[in-house]
Amino acid sequence: MPIYLSMQRVRFSSPDAYEKFKVVFGDTRHHLMKLPGFLHLTWWEHPDDAGWFNECSFWTSKKALYDWHTDTYHKHAKAWAANGAIMEDIITNFELVGTRLLRICPTCGELQDKVYELAQEQAVLREQCPNCGFHFPYLTEQPSSFAVFKDVPLDQLDDTPTPDTNAAANGSAQAADDRHPVDA
Repeated sequence: MPIYLSMQRVRFSSPDAYEKFKVVFGDTRHHLMKLPGFLHLTWWEHPDDAGWFNECSFWTSKKALYDWHTDTYHKHAKAWAANGAIMEDIITNFELVGTRLLRICPTCGELQDKVYELAQEQAVLREQCPNCGFHFPYLTEQPSSFAVFKDVPLDQLDDTPTPDTNAAANGSAQAADDRHPVDA
């Protein structure tokens, strides 16, 4: 089943523009959580450049990502940002080819290396160590909308191939299959 990843690298026109953006972005979670194909959104400041911001979002299909881009709230937020708040927005979309979770329990040393469905990531990240029961840290949804997560039941995923699926299979748009969990 295709899962889509969208990444954006953003620069704002001024520190004030970023402060205003945070107010608009702070309401995003209310709109994303209503979309059936939304899975994950994370926003962070680049550690080496305080003016460079990064967004990463996961979607159950290309159509789900399109639905977000045609959402009334998103369209107005983009129009506002394009009217002077954002200086640069570099957008890259990928089709996911695999997800793995590598974990080493700090209590007992149990090594886990397993493939999992990204649509069920929150459930997987909440799993305890199978050997000793250690509760691994995980990040929950944040009121700022800088981190928003949702699992989607596997039976609700659209596995219909899209024209871009063939291009991805041929190597023109692949996401890395090694991910590192985010600690809370």
